[in-house]
Amino acid sequence: MSNAAANDSNPTAVLYRMVMDEHVCPYGLKSKDLLEREGFAVDDNWLTTREETDAFKAKHGVETTPQAFIGGERVGGYTDLREHFGKSVQSEDETTYQPVIAIFSVAFLMALAVSFAAYETIFTVRAIEWFFAISMCLLGIQKLQDVESFSTMFLNYDLLAKRWVRYG
Repeated sequence: MSNAAANDSNPTAVLYRMVMDEHVCPYGLKSKDLLEREGFAVDDNWLTTREETDAFKAKHGVETTPQAFIGGERVGGYTDLREHFGKSVQSEDETTYQPVIAIFSVAFLMALAVSFAAYETIFTVRAIEWFFAISMCLLGIQKLQDVESFSTMFLNYDLLAKRWVRYG
């Protein structure tokens, strides 16, 4: 069966997403992929200029693109599509520990690798020390993602920063 014939049997979703010379919307790509994985043939409409994008948003009364339509009804953007298909969606104020788990996992594997390189065995007391050292370095780098927020929070618990704010 040809690809075109296969698409005729699939329900169709209409997707509007930004595809410009300097920018391709990552959520548009994710929306298209999700629709295809859910069995939809995608009528993929590219918004190729800022003016085209702004006109689309004004016409449909939306603030963002991409926007997906299924059965003539607007479902919404990528997060809305995930909800529509019953997939998990993390709320903005929900805490996730995945980055910290990833940091400790990578630090652990790096410590074992260094131990193997130095002593030709992965299980050494030194490997535990390297795990802590590498973990602290990676956690320190994590704080650089938002230095202003970190320095503000630092004022809550560091005694020197409370006394000399510029230190924080």
